[in-house]
Amino acid sequence: MKNVYLPLLAFLVFGFISAQKAPVDYVNPFIGTSNYGATNPGAIAPRGMASISPFNVAGRIDLNPLEKDSQWLSNPYVYENKFLTGFSHVNMSGVGCPDLGVIIAMPTTGELETDHLKYGSTYSEETAKAGYYSVELDKYKVKAEATASTRVGVSRYSFPAGKANILLNLGLGLTNEQGSMVHVVSPTEIEGMRTVGSFCYNNAEAAYPVYFVVKFSEPAEEFGIWKTPYEYKGEEAKWMTYNGKTRVKEGFTREVIGDSIGAYMAYDFKEPREVEVKIGISYVSIENARENLEKEVGDLSFKEVYEQTKEAWNKKLKVVEVEGGSKDHKTIFYTALYHTQIHPNILNDFNGEYPEIATGKIGRTEGTRYTTFSLWDTYRNYHQLMSLLYPDEQLEMVKSMLAMYDENGWLPKWELNSTETFTMVGDPAAVVLADTYLRGLTGFDVEKAYEAMLKSALDTVNNPLRPGLKQYIDNGYVGVDSGVPGPVSTTLEYNIADYAIAQLAKSLGKKQDYKTFSKRATSYKELYNPETGFLQPKYSDGKWYKPFDPLAGANFEKNVGYIEGNAWQYLFMVPHDIKGLMKLMGGSQIFENKLDKVFEEDQYDMANEPDILYPYLYNYIEGSEHKTSAKVTELIKQYYKNSPAGLPGNDDTGTMSAWLVYSMMGFYPVTPAQPTYTFTKPTFEQIKINLNNKYYDNESVMINYQSSEQTSNSDKSPAFLLEDFFINHNDFLKSKEINLITVDN
Repeated sequence: MKNVYLPLLAFLVFGFISAQKAPVDYVNPFIGTSNYGATNPGAIAPRGMASISPFNVAGRIDLNPLEKDSQWLSNPYVYENKFLTGFSHVNMSGVGCPDLGVIIAMPTTGELETDHLKYGSTYSEETAKAGYYSVELDKYKVKAEATASTRVGVSRYSFPAGKANILLNLGLGLTNEQGSMVHVVSPTEIEGMRTVGSFCYNNAEAAYPVYFVVKFSEPAEEFGIWKTPYEYKGEEAKWMTYNGKTRVKEGFTREVIGDSIGAYMAYDFKEPREVEVKIGISYVSIENARENLEKEVGDLSFKEVYEQTKEAWNKKLKVVEVEGGSKDHKTIFYTALYHTQIHPNILNDFNGEYPEIATGKIGRTEGTRYTTFSLWDTYRNYHQLMSLLYPDEQLEMVKSMLAMYDENGWLPKWELNSTETFTMVGDPAAVVLADTYLRGLTGFDVEKAYEAMLKSALDTVNNPLRPGLKQYIDNGYVGVDSGVPGPVSTTLEYNIADYAIAQLAKSLGKKQDYKTFSKRATSYKELYNPETGFLQPKYSDGKWYKPFDPLAGANFEKNVGYIEGNAWQYLFMVPHDIKGLMKLMGGSQIFENKLDKVFEEDQYDMANEPDILYPYLYNYIEGSEHKTSAKVTELIKQYYKNSPAGLPGNDDTGTMSAWLVYSMMGFYPVTPAQPTYTFTKPTFEQIKINLNNKYYDNESVMINYQSSEQTSNSDKSPAFLLEDFFINHNDFLKSKEINLITVDN
């Protein structure tokens, strides 16, 4: 007896019982703050430019940034660390390389101290909710609370009676770049700038400013700035250490420029007092930071800002309503959905201005300019989820990519705050553009998109997106001798991008392009070695690279053929030609046996993208479809938990969370640029997806799950039985109700 999950369609809507708690109440921002998840529990609004994260990693001043701490320096917070040096106001979530983590505020009591190692404090009583964070600073008996609007971080510090200080440290951060300006405008206002932009410690020349304006609810009795000299210690490490004493200047109101500077506001309270601190952020100018603060927050209290942000989060999250499952199930589900609403985030100011990529100019958008496109990760499942749940946002993301093409001459690869980091391999933007259009979101300039896609696919002279392209076109693969890292991985990524171009070409009636790119999309076959049964690296003359070890390259070890993975983790990364790969291997039985071995020999990496689709490949094997549901259920139970270590690893700007959201709902988009879903056993008994009526005719799609025993006792009768385990995106949207029923084989 084996369980097979057969999807049934009906066209009646059953009543949906909403959960007693609102979706926002299930969010646990601590999930992912351990086990290298690289999230933080701080306060942020949906898609926020500003966020307030507790900063509990020592940062570049104390550690060689080329070395990792206990859990990377790619994020400002790690759950196990218990020494806090402030609250940073621009941060990233779920990334594998450090940047930002700057504009750090810290409340203290007693005499003024500007050395973060001395003024830092242990802490307790942490609380985190969507849009809210609070903590008790043990050293000072101060309660620090944080919330945020889109472009403004708002803090509330509850001080005891006596001397108190609020520090603004512009020296601390997550990476090497320095350069700051600070100006105390008045006893209630500070303005300034901090340089950022050394993502992954590379491309330092592309550093850029982030501007801020700080407003305090209580005028300071004393204020001033500090400046600490530093020096390089060794050419190899190039990290900073103290050199000399910090100089403090009281009552200083002139602009101060330096590498490691800060400002402070000092008080002497006769009785316990709350002070609210509002910090507006902009990547354009101080004036815009001030306008962002005034227009978004103005005179609103901390409580009022939090209430607005909480409601914004609830509106975002209730796009999906679930019934059944445990409290922990709902928590990990809604926290995953919450994590998908952090990046890409908003870059433009309240007035629409933003820094253009590469031009040095200030642009202006009528919509939303998004940033933080970790596309090597997100093209696989994330943007498909956005197209379904948040089509308005997905279209604005596509328009942002096309604006980058206008400004930069190329589509983005891994863009951050209008800088191109060129991180990872492949041409992922092409996949996202094609997939979005093919899912019916056509409200963008598709001809421009197609032009941009062809440029990256055909320009063999000076192509920053596709290195090794000429060899790829000539031979069908990128060779070991091309100088391109991970030639097998790169070839597979180019194949997927070419498949996407082919599908869009077909939709647009470009028949010759469809044929050309369809042929290019299956050139991975040139790298298949029937003797070993793997996709292997080759030289450009056709000889196999030796020695070949299918295990080499796992756990981020360097490998000649692969990027962030080994031969096992890339063998099935051909989502656009699964049947072709099956035939190449010698049939479905060999394909299945090899797929089984990935899991049996512990070669499946849930924490990384190349093999993320593997559990769903069993649905392509007739008679073995039950293995998909069994494996997906097992993986959810093993890797996703209601705890700080509740992600399998780096969230990759929401990609791991998107996998979970889909999997718990009971379906998944295996093939990018092919608008089809395959089914699995959902976690919940009912899932109601509330559709955006601006784009979709139905108000909602209801997914019901029952076992065969439940079905036999039910009066519900489906309209018809699906022939297989797949459904087209458009048919899915037209189905007011989908019943997933477990039956005996």
